[in-house]
Amino acid sequence: MQRLWPSGDEDVTDAVLERMYDYPAPLDRPWVQVNFVASSDGAASVTGVSEGLSSPGDKRVFALSRDLADVVLVGVGTATVEGYHGIKPRELRTERRERLGLSPIPPIAVVSARCSVDPGSPLLTDTLVPPLVVTCAAAPARRREALAEAGADVVVAGQQEVDLRAALSELDARGLRRVSCEGGPRLFGSLVAEDLVDQLCLTVSPLLAGGDAPRVAHGLLPEVPRVLELASVLHEEGFLMLRYRRAR
Repeated sequence: MQRLWPSGDEDVTDAVLERMYDYPAPLDRPWVQVNFVASSDGAASVTGVSEGLSSPGDKRVFALSRDLADVVLVGVGTATVEGYHGIKPRELRTERRERLGLSPIPPIAVVSARCSVDPGSPLLTDTLVPPLVVTCAAAPARRREALAEAGADVVVAGQQEVDLRAALSELDARGLRRVSCEGGPRLFGSLVAEDLVDQLCLTVSPLLAGGDAPRVAHGLLPEVPRVLELASVLHEEGFLMLRYRRAR
């Protein structure tokens, strides 16, 4: 892996990546990082999933994002299609999390306005820490009750739709401020519309995917485009790993 910007001669070791991608400190509010991989022509998936776009370098950065997070935020559609389960210790750098004072395993917070997570999902049956299910008051009460009985921490944020600001406040109340969002496009689009994105980690794959795959963000137009600043560029075997931060 090569660092293109800011320029530097040092090897891109795990320690260097950690310094580049770590959350700012101290945090007095939830800080949201969004992670995506896309083809060079803007597709967010190939045959419905992101795996075909990824690379070892992208997976290295993705794994680091989980190492550094208090909580992983994901939309229910992405969690279902990508086959999410609870995060396992083998997927994390235990030493890194201990050194940074983080919990042993970050929970996954699934956003679902209709509370449509299956109580039999691996998110609940194949996990070491209870997931959070972020929903709204309009979600069927029986679904909320079933998920709570299955072990989920059901978070009601908003009335007819999920209020993402209220959801982040609920995460904050639980001490979960280092938020790593893994998509999908609708959740990312909603975060953009609400101006809640602090950092975007975008891997550009050297592929032309074509087809009808969605772009990485989809939803309501924000009042104005959100301005970002380029923070770093990494390169490995034709893949570009771009990191943008909210403009000062």
